[in-house]
Amino acid sequence: MWSMIGLVAFVAYFFRDPKRVGPDGDDLMVAPADGKVAKIDTAYFSEDYPDGAICISIFLSIFNVHVQRIPVAGDVLKKIYNKGKFLAAWNHKASYDNEQNYVALDTKWGKVAIKQIAGLIARRIVCRVKTGQALQKGDRMGLIRFGSRVDLIIPSSAHIVSKVGDKVKGGETVMARARLEVTE
Repeated sequence: MWSMIGLVAFVAYFFRDPKRVGPDGDDLMVAPADGKVAKIDTAYFSEDYPDGAICISIFLSIFNVHVQRIPVAGDVLKKIYNKGKFLAAWNHKASYDNEQNYVALDTKWGKVAIKQIAGLIARRIVCRVKTGQALQKGDRMGLIRFGSRVDLIIPSSAHIVSKVGDKVKGGETVMARARLEVTE
C-alpha cells in the first residue's frame, strides 16, 4: 500500500509543471529547461549554422521539472524528430547520437534552436509546437520523461550569462543577452 502511494507521489512530483514568470525584454533569453549547465560549446557548426553558433547543454536529473519552455519569442521554422541511441544524457555524444527533437525558431536574435534529447532512461519526448506557430518567451514547448538533456543553440553574437555548473530554471533564468537594433 505505502509503496503504491510513494510511486504515485513520485510520478506526481516528476510531472509537475509550476507556473513560471520570466524577465521582460527582447534582449534577454531564458533557459528552455530546468537543470544544470553541463557544457557551453562556442564553436558549434551545423547545416543551420554554417558560420557557427553557441550551444548550451542543460542536463536534467530526475529531480528537475521536465517541461521545456521557449527561450525567446519567435516563429517555428521547422521541427525535426530523429530516432537514435539512448546514451546517458550527460554524455556529450548524446547531443549528436541520441533520439531527439529539433525545433528551430525565427527570432529577433536570428535563428535559435532547441534540441530535446532522450537519455538512457528517458525514452519519450513530447513536443507540442508546430511549424509556423508563433510563440512567446516562456511558452510551454513539451517535455522529456525521466532524466534527459536539452541543448539551446543561439547565434554566436549573443553574450552568454550562464556558465558551466549553473543551476537554471526553464522560463526564468537568463541564459544570454543580445543587443537588438530597434527600428521605429
